[in-house]
Amino acid sequence: MDESRLSRVRANLADRGLSQALVVDPLSIWWLCGYHTEPYERFLALLVRAEGEPVLFANQLFPDPSGCGARVVGFSDTDDPVALVCEHTDRTRPLGVDKDLAARWLVPLMESGAASSFVLASYAVDDARSVKDARERELMRAASATNDEAMTWLVDQVRPGVTERQIADALLGEYRRLGAQDHSFSPIVSFGDHAADPHHEPDDTPLSSGDMVLFDVGCKRDWYCSDMTRTFFTAEPTAHQRAVYDAVLRANEAAEKIVRPGVTFAQIDRAARGVIEDAGWGAAFTHRLGHQIGLVDHEPGDVSATHDEPVRPGQCFSIEPGIYLPGDMGVRIEDLVIVTEDGCEVLNRYPKGLTVL
Repeated sequence: MDESRLSRVRANLADRGLSQALVVDPLSIWWLCGYHTEPYERFLALLVRAEGEPVLFANQLFPDPSGCGARVVGFSDTDDPVALVCEHTDRTRPLGVDKDLAARWLVPLMESGAASSFVLASYAVDDARSVKDARERELMRAASATNDEAMTWLVDQVRPGVTERQIADALLGEYRRLGAQDHSFSPIVSFGDHAADPHHEPDDTPLSSGDMVLFDVGCKRDWYCSDMTRTFFTAEPTAHQRAVYDAVLRANEAAEKIVRPGVTFAQIDRAARGVIEDAGWGAAFTHRLGHQIGLVDHEPGDVSATHDEPVRPGQCFSIEPGIYLPGDMGVRIEDLVIVTEDGCEVLNRYPKGLTVL
């Protein structure tokens, strides 16, 4: 059990007046106690209490959880895990529950009177996970360095006739060659005006002469995720294309320039959005500026106009402004940043100046 992480979660629970919470997200359980398994339809939960050791509820078919630092309550497929949880909760007090707790478990817990009331308490773990410790920051750097190397490989795949799907399908092999284990999300490979769709799914479209190329890709290495977007030209860009690209690049740089403790997520979003609005394409920037990232590609706490919380050292998130003009073109430039004591560290080293391949 990581006592530092556990104490941060307990402090967050106490701030909400809670003395117990049930964590069911497998990655959050791993983050707290180093034990991981995918439960699928079976029950897996870690009961965190204000005092005493946490209790891990694990099916006997799961890998051996001994050594996780929690008291382990094992059960079989014919046992009722809800009844077991009820034996360990304080029924006179509220119980915090994870946003991922399925109704098939939550409703019986409520009907069984496992607590005096039930409160959504994912914030306690999400907030603690949001601030990366020194080891996590190193892992985030390593994942992004691998992604930088993969972008070089991606650029080398750009040749007439290759399809979006061919490049996307081959990327996992390159990630694994570089030491990563998996994608952190399904890669986006967009040719031509497909780049005007922010979440385009690669298809069998072949690259044609003069097409723009957008790569939005990320790998998972040693549990931690990377994410980066670069947009390229395969022919000399027109004045219009240059102007769009320049606006997105300036928006990316303007946002990264102001990141420091105390600045709000909303202010960072505004710094980028203002540049694009001033350039005349405000309506074409159709999404939030970014998202937090760590054990999963999109972690709670976005970089948006509605998120007025100040950023804190150790938080890691994306800066990814874009301009999307359907039937014409699309440009997105994305980096990951880690907030430092007096600014931010940009994790991506791959160049982002206008490039003609």
